Amino acid sequence: MSKKFTLAESEPRIRQFLDLLIQRTGFALTYAVSAGETVHPDFENPDVLVRFTGQDVELLLANKAELLLAIEQLTTEALGMAPEQHSLLCFDANDHRMLRIQELRMSAQAAAERVKKTRVPFHFSPMNSRERRILHLSLRDETDVRSESVGEGPIRQVVVVPADLKVLPEPIRPPRPRPEDDTPRNRRPFGGGRDRGRGPGGGPGGPRGPRRDGDRGRRF
Repeated sequence: MSKKFTLAESEPRIRQFLDLLIQRTGFALTYAVSAGETVHPDFENPDVLVRFTGQDVELLLANKAELLLAIEQLTTEALGMAPEQHSLLCFDANDHRMLRIQELRMSAQAAAERVKKTRVPFHFSPMNSRERRILHLSLRDETDVRSESVGEGPIRQVVVVPADLKVLPEPIRPPRPRPEDDTPRNRRPFGGGRDRGRGPGGGPGGPRGPRRDGDRGRRF
């Protein structure tokens, strides 16, 4: 059982790391460190909360809060927190975390209804362990379907399956990007030319395949 992550013990170390990070990156951000609070204690109950404000908050929240989550992950590593302790520290901005929990709960229920009707497994996109846990907890009382985890590393993904399914589906792997056509006729002149502003190979980049994620219902 992981020990409590106290505010008094962690705040000076969190501030030391974040102050250096903000100084080096030049982000226009301020933050406050406080005891954990959440409106969804059954799904997320951190001991310490770091809430960001400032001009560059929207950068933190862009692309599903990718940068916010990355800074949170770097901070847990700087503090030497074990993986099972990561949920004790929560980074937030503009109440993103609360809204994200609501979104994940609704998505889990929608996936469950879809699987009940079609009996076809439903794969979610890759998420961090905290968000995978929310999906699993959202479906813990379901009897006709269950959530499982398949895949490893960056393709680890939550999959919702019929409760009586014996063999789990394989993780969905994103397609590998096609190598750029490097034939002489398709090479762009250095510095642009008439293809300036276009994507690799003289055209806009192709769509990336869906990323998938997962985690066993009780393993986060």
